[in-house]
Amino acid sequence: MQSMEEMIQAAQKAAETIQTQMNEMQAKLDSIEVEGQAGGGLVKVRASAKGRILGVAIDDSLMKPEEKQMVEDLVTAAFNDARDKADRISNQEMQNIQGGMGLPPGFKMPGM
Repeated sequence: MQSMEEMIQAAQKAAETIQTQMNEMQAKLDSIEVEGQAGGGLVKVRASAKGRILGVAIDDSLMKPEEKQMVEDLVTAAFNDARDKADRISNQEMQNIQGGMGLPPGFKMPGM
């Protein structure tokens, strides 16, 4: 039978392991690049899987004052497309970590 102290130490070690894995996952997500597109590729947004925006590309054909509203809408759509892709990768990475720890699918880590 484990003593209470041994159980506490084991829990602290598990928490440290989880924190290390979470930090590694965050760093990995920031190094994975996704690209969101809108308007058939006229507007492209590059982002990290963590959600940091890396760049925006707007086709020259959209650079007319009368296209301003459409360009703004396409940039918004491209950002949202990149965000959706980033979220999917992030969720997949989280499932991989949880599976490796034997946690049930869908288990929400405190602070995430």
